[in-house]
Amino acid sequence: MQQVFKNIKGDRLIWAIAALLAIFSFLPVYSAASNLVNIGGNSNTFSYFIKHFMHLFLGFSIMYGVHKVPYRYFRGLSMVMIPIVLVLLVVTILQGTTIEGANASRWIHIPFVNMSFQTSTLASVVLMVYVARYMSKVKNEEVSFKDSILPLWVPVFLVLILILPSNFSTTALMFLMVVVLVFLGGYPIRYLAVILGTGVLSLVLFILIAKAFPDAMPNRIDTWMSRIESFSDDGDTEADYQIEKAKIAIASGELTGVGPGKSTQKNFLPQSSSDFIFAIIIEEYGLIGGLFLMVLYMWLLFRIVIVAQKSDTIFGKLLALGVGIPIVFQAMINMAVAVELFPVTGQTLPLISSGGTSIWMTCLAIGIILSVSAKREEIKGKENEEEVEQNPLEILSEAI
Repeated sequence: MQQVFKNIKGDRLIWAIAALLAIFSFLPVYSAASNLVNIGGNSNTFSYFIKHFMHLFLGFSIMYGVHKVPYRYFRGLSMVMIPIVLVLLVVTILQGTTIEGANASRWIHIPFVNMSFQTSTLASVVLMVYVARYMSKVKNEEVSFKDSILPLWVPVFLVLILILPSNFSTTALMFLMVVVLVFLGGYPIRYLAVILGTGVLSLVLFILIAKAFPDAMPNRIDTWMSRIESFSDDGDTEADYQIEKAKIAIASGELTGVGPGKSTQKNFLPQSSSDFIFAIIIEEYGLIGGLFLMVLYMWLLFRIVIVAQKSDTIFGKLLALGVGIPIVFQAMINMAVAVELFPVTGQTLPLISSGGTSIWMTCLAIGIILSVSAKREEIKGKENEEEVEQNPLEILSEAI
């Protein structure tokens, strides 16, 4: 174990923030497990605790392994992974998973190990790395819209189109993050306006096709519309029920909360261990617990910006921002849904909510950020060694 800690590189504060979030997650996940027990019929709540521990253990193993890889290698890996991701997304759709009659083709079943994997989360990380690679490549060149269509926007829209039928919120989040990243990379604003317009038209066209052929995507469009309507109106829908229970949980928490494991709304709130875990956290730990989480995510964002600013290459800067900002943005959306500032989306709270795929891909993204910061530390260490190896007289003369 000491050898592992000795070999840890990169921003130590990012390691600390990730560890704090993971440690904090155990109590609310274990507390919300009672709801999972009622749904699944399993009387052993500790099994969910062990499952969450194993997800985090594997996630941090991924983080450790990835942060040891020089980040320049991710440039080439993104080119290889894009076609692989497209194939995985197609396979996921073809599996045709449905939940209660609704299209839920988000997971791909992995044979022999009896587990499922949500391919859209992997696609999100790979796509951001790919976009960072392209923008760093053309950073010092005059970009034309025509030349950027095939290498940049065709892969982006192919990935988004394959995710859209089963997961609108993830598609919208990915599209927004890609737009932010290309803007930060210096992509002309006039071209971005065209892309935004194309995105809106593509969504409208998709909705019209889905309405014309409802059997192709059962209930998805109706689900989207009901969530938006329940957010704007006082209807009686499942989304309203979730939000009402979440608000009751938040109101019950007050300043200091009712105490760890003492939540009552976890027994009534669907997805209490994942999508709405923030409401359970506030109920049990109060406003103080909620603010503590927000501070951790804002601190993580601050450290990501610092890592990007200190990177020695354009690719490193865009890479850290591209995979890092979506983590914090997703956390803010999850919190906003719980307090009814945003329609129900199904986005989890990174490193807090239960669920293996979300944890693993968040750890993958953090590992990439740590790889960028580790390279900066390596360069700084070599500079310090060169200074030490200088002749004392040379050092004195330079100081004078």
